[in-house]
Formats: sequence, C-alpha cells, structure tokens
Amino acid sequence: MKKNLIAVLTFLLGFFPFAQKAKIYESANYSINVPEGWKSTNDEDIVNIFPSNEIGAITISEYHDLNLPKEETKKFILALYKSNEEEAKVKSSKGKKGYTEYFYEYFDEHDKLFWITKVYQKEKNLFIISINCGQKYWNGNYMNLFNETFNSFKIK
Repeated sequence: MKKNLIAVLTFLLGFFPFAQKAKIYESANYSINVPEGWKSTNDEDIVNIFPSNEIGAITISEYHDLNLPKEETKKFILALYKSNEEEAKVKSSKGKKGYTEYFYEYFDEHDKLFWITKVYQKEKNLFIISINCGQKYWNGNYMNLFNETFNSFKIK
C-alpha cells in the first residue's frame, strides 16, 4: 500500500513543473489569466492576448451604455462573423452577477480559423470575449492554453 501511495504521489508531483504559469491581466471591470510568454495589447479598450508566434488571439472588448435589446443580441453575434447560421446556434443562459451569457462557435472556411465567442450582457453593459486560432494549431497544447485563458475571464 505504501509503495502505491508513493508511486501515485511521485507521479502527481511530476506534473507540477510542467504546469503553465500565468500572470493576471486586470482592467477596471474584469480580469483574465495570461499564460507566461504570451503578449497583451490594449488598443482603445480592445484587449488582445496572444502567443508570441501569433497563431491566434483572445480578444476582449467591453461596451457600456449600449442600447442593444436582448432579443437582438443573437443576431448581433451572428453579424460579427457575417454568419448565415440560425440564431439557435447561439446558446444563451443566465450567468453569474446577473449577466446573460451567450456562447457561439464558428469555423471560417475561407481563412481556416476557429472562432469561439462568449458575450456577457447586463442592462446596457456588454463584454465580448473571443478566441480565434488557425485550424492547423487548434489541437493539443494551444487549444488547451486558449481555452484555459478564455475560461479564466471574470467580470468584477
């Protein structure tokens, strides 16, 4: 029994040196974890977070005093990608802190890019966070890093 316990602990401890370190990008209204070695830019309140080889990015934009009725939000999200898909492809749910959360996945056939988008809407506040990543990189470690970063987004 002791040998098994030691073997399991050794195995688990072996993963810690490989865990991805991250720093926190903070704005006045949200925070997100940025993997070590990734860059971030803020161009007129549109934040881009990306690996140094620029094979994709996470983009965050926020809008306040935006008069977008909830009934129009799914159309708005589809219009961002000039998508002809049905509104039912955009999933919505009640989220934390009173925000309605929208989720949409899109593959751009022309540019061979995967897009994953979350929109958080509450009254006249709207946060859009999206991943875009080249198809040939959307696997393994990059997919995991993009998803971990994307899912670390927190509204304050």
